[in-house]
Amino acid sequence: MVHSPEFLKLVDDAKSRIRQIDVEGYKEMRRLGAEHLLVDTREESEWAAGHVAGAVHLSKGIIERDIVATAPDKNTVLVLYCGGGFRSALAADNLRKMGYANPISLDGGWRALKDSGLPLES
Repeated sequence: MVHSPEFLKLVDDAKSRIRQIDVEGYKEMRRLGAEHLLVDTREESEWAAGHVAGAVHLSKGIIERDIVATAPDKNTVLVLYCGGGFRSALAADNLRKMGYANPISLDGGWRALKDSGLPLES
């Protein structure tokens, strides 16, 4: 997908304030048993087409509204993914602004996850 320069500038700004992890780093977190909540921030149609097993769905449109009910402990490690890592970066930045200490954006998103060998569901 081709993104506008304005959108990319917004994403780059968000990425300057958040932590990112790639798929191999995420797989290592899982291997080590690191406590975390995996959050799919894609749209409902994307989620329905397939997602990582065990993930919760809080789309970019509602995550800020619903995150406190899903993860009331603001120290919870939240690993967020979208299609490629842009929407999840924006969501991670907003969660940081809301007081969450450990939001992480998964760089590469669904495109990397679906080929990672992790269990998937649809």
